[in-house]
Amino acid sequence: MSKPASNVDAPTMFIQCAGERYAYRRFGAGRGLPLLCLQHFTGTLDNWDPAVTDPLARDREVILFESAGLGQSTGKVPDTIAGMAAHALAFLDGLGLTTFDVLGFSLGGMVAQQMALDRPSVFRRMILVGTAPRGGEDIMHLEKPNLARHLADPTLQGYAVLQKLFFAPTQSSQAAGAAFVERLMQRQQDRAPISGPAVAQAQITAFREREKVAGQRFVDLKAIRHAVLVVDGIHDEMIPVSNSYWLSANLPNAVLLTYPDSGHGSLFQFHDSFTRQTAAFLASDTPDAPY
Repeated sequence: MSKPASNVDAPTMFIQCAGERYAYRRFGAGRGLPLLCLQHFTGTLDNWDPAVTDPLARDREVILFESAGLGQSTGKVPDTIAGMAAHALAFLDGLGLTTFDVLGFSLGGMVAQQMALDRPSVFRRMILVGTAPRGGEDIMHLEKPNLARHLADPTLQGYAVLQKLFFAPTQSSQAAGAAFVERLMQRQQDRAPISGPAVAQAQITAFREREKVAGQRFVDLKAIRHAVLVVDGIHDEMIPVSNSYWLSANLPNAVLLTYPDSGHGSLFQFHDSFTRQTAAFLASDTPDAPY
């Protein structure tokens, strides 16, 4: 019996390990290594756009993961990136996975970097989208007026706020944001609970710690020798694109892809291009070169 090939209808599964019960979805098939997807600030399994996950699942298994304290997973949300990475590694150990590729979006990209430092052998290739290195700047400062006004707008309910935060203020980008929100609502059953203030506070604390650096800035990136595809929108207000420039300049084997007329959610706005670029990147057999 074939596995479901979409996040719209893939069942939520659970695994008990490291004292926690982790929720996840696993779908797709093919010859490619499994692709672990690590989510953004307060995001759950239902924040993954099927226009991104489903095309990638045509050639490989896609694994969506909810860390401790998120969605239907038990436990407390860590207030450090290192703590989040430890949960992700425990989850993978529970599944018995030893080598795979990773797509880390926003907060998930920071977790992926920490995992690569803690256990380099776990990854083959990495896609880091809308994220930042340790020592990056302006990481998720939601008090900025251009972000705070959307968060405080009572007319923006549910995913509508993501349309404003993740997409540029142009008509074209906002139209792409509206389509993104519609796609997120395609799944009708077995949806994850929405994250509350305690989740947000712990993750914000992790962001503030992430901005601190002792010693030489970005030196830890030199130790991540995996092939990396770095992606961002040039109008990213949540984690400015300058952080992606720093990633690509300091990771030894990185390629940078920036999208015009887009913000934090560039992978969702340009999902056709992003999935094509990602599939080509993952298909390369050269282990230490991006393409």
